Amino acid sequence: METMLREKEGFICDMDGVIYHGNKILPGVREFVEWMLREDKHFLFLTNSSQYTPKELQQKLERMGLEVDESHFYTSALATAHFLNRQSPGCSAYVVGEHGVLNALYDKGITYNDVNPDYVVVGESSSYNLAQITKAIRLVNAGAKLIGTNYDLTGPTESGIAPACRALIAPIELATGKQAYFVGKPNPLMMRTGLRLLGVHSENAVMIGDRMDTDVIAGIETGLTTVLVLSGVTTREECEQYPYRPNYILNGVGEVMEQ
Repeated sequence: METMLREKEGFICDMDGVIYHGNKILPGVREFVEWMLREDKHFLFLTNSSQYTPKELQQKLERMGLEVDESHFYTSALATAHFLNRQSPGCSAYVVGEHGVLNALYDKGITYNDVNPDYVVVGESSSYNLAQITKAIRLVNAGAKLIGTNYDLTGPTESGIAPACRALIAPIELATGKQAYFVGKPNPLMMRTGLRLLGVHSENAVMIGDRMDTDVIAGIETGLTTVLVLSGVTTREECEQYPYRPNYILNGVGEVMEQ
């Protein structure tokens, strides 16, 4: 018999649209996190955003009144740095993105290079501009490999939807005719690392996310129980359009304990 959701040992949670929108904590999140800590659950916040470091995410939650250790966070920036280091130790990259991905690459000994890099890495960027994109296009045409930190097309903010990595990398793909390789969810590379950090077998773990196209598919393909929360990007109506289904559809993470 299927174990009830609240009896599962491990929880992998997306952040944007699940835990918060921008700097606003979502309803039921505080109770959910306190419940996981009280019940001694294994949990990991696994975000496709490459903007922030785990320490910054930990402090962000702290400002919202949630005390969670830094070890509970894993980002697509860390996954990208890990992937490039495994593929090509000591390589260099031209980066369009924030300090989250720059720090992660630096920590793995991957240097910034805007002349003849091995890779062009694109993540979310608040200072995204034509000069960066033009340079990226020229470097890819000169032989640099194109990497996207994650596969998100859009992301939720306090004031509505904003373009995310896949939308930002599209002009480079179109202008060069080269396809990017995306490291974040739903890539199993990131999910397998997440499960390893969680320390729980996939059968005993749950993936909670607000997107069918990254979170739910990632959970399904890695063998986790899947939960779609309606507090972020995907609506109940949009869910019906996909050829796969989550195990549960909830309004928010606060309902997990009731299942």
